[in-house]
Amino acid sequence: MFSSRLQNGQTDNLARAFLALDSMEDCYRLFEDLFTIREIQDLSQRLEVAQLLQNQATYTEIVEKTGVSTATIGRVNRALNYGAGGYQKVLERIQRDKDE
Repeated sequence: MFSSRLQNGQTDNLARAFLALDSMEDCYRLFEDLFTIREIQDLSQRLEVAQLLQNQATYTEIVEKTGVSTATIGRVNRALNYGAGGYQKVLERIQRDKDE
């Protein structure tokens, strides 16, 4: 079983909040209440960077396509290669849902 160094009562509640959502509309409602526009853009870009890295895009291609810094790309790349596996899990599920 995975044990996160981030886990505590507050982050448990945050996780439960996301797991309680039933629809895309519910997600957007929570996003608007919980995050700033910039935070949502940053998170969305990181997920796109992860997808591009998994598809073997180069740093140059990713910068051109997304406008993120190479530092952000490096951070996402480290998470993909040495992180907790969260990106891989969600990217696999997104791809599975697209294929269905």
